Amino acid sequence: MSTINLIAIDGPAASGKSTLAELIAKNLDYFFFDTGVMYRAVTLAALAQINDLDDETKVTEVANRIQIDVQAASKQDGRVMDILVDGKDVTWQIRTPEVDFNVSKVSAYAGVRKAMTEQQRRIGERGNMVMVGRDIGTVVFPDAKHKIYLEASPEERARRRFVEVQNRGESTTYEEILASIRKRDEVDSSRAVAPLKPADDAYVIDSDDKAIDIVLKEVLQILGKSVP
Repeated sequence: MSTINLIAIDGPAASGKSTLAELIAKNLDYFFFDTGVMYRAVTLAALAQINDLDDETKVTEVANRIQIDVQAASKQDGRVMDILVDGKDVTWQIRTPEVDFNVSKVSAYAGVRKAMTEQQRRIGERGNMVMVGRDIGTVVFPDAKHKIYLEASPEERARRRFVEVQNRGESTTYEEILASIRKRDEVDSSRAVAPLKPADDAYVIDSDDKAIDIVLKEVLQILGKSVP
């Protein structure tokens, strides 16, 4: 059992794990760390430094070359943390459509995942952290004190994401989002390195038909903390 105060939250895309983790972190006064930003940061750097993101060797070289860090939000512009690449703030640059389009491919590369796992461990060693991802409890910190796997049906996840997109005034359809989520699930669960799956000792929570406050109370009870 790890002595690091770290809570691992894993689950598929759009399962609500980031929202849940952020609420847990606020409740416990822990640092919230969504590790997905690291793969976005690598994608951003690779787009700037090389021409072909299909070249796994070159993308992996980028991942090994850069240093990524996360820190408490320095600005009140909607960010929940600062994302730094070699000391440069890229918090919003990693959210561009071009990064969105390429991050799934980049995150499936074995060399990239190895490099990011090492960097995630470096950051996680700080402790007092809620770490979100797809392989935190299975690969990054298999000895984490607490592991939660949050799941929901593809249809429910697509519905949630569709509402978010509508609220931002963006133009897309529920069917397009559902197809994207199913494709992402297939990539995440079938990759050879660190496939998406619950850790054997994780608490698995199905969030279908559950409001986020209900899921939060359930997790806090699991953690043995007082329920707000």
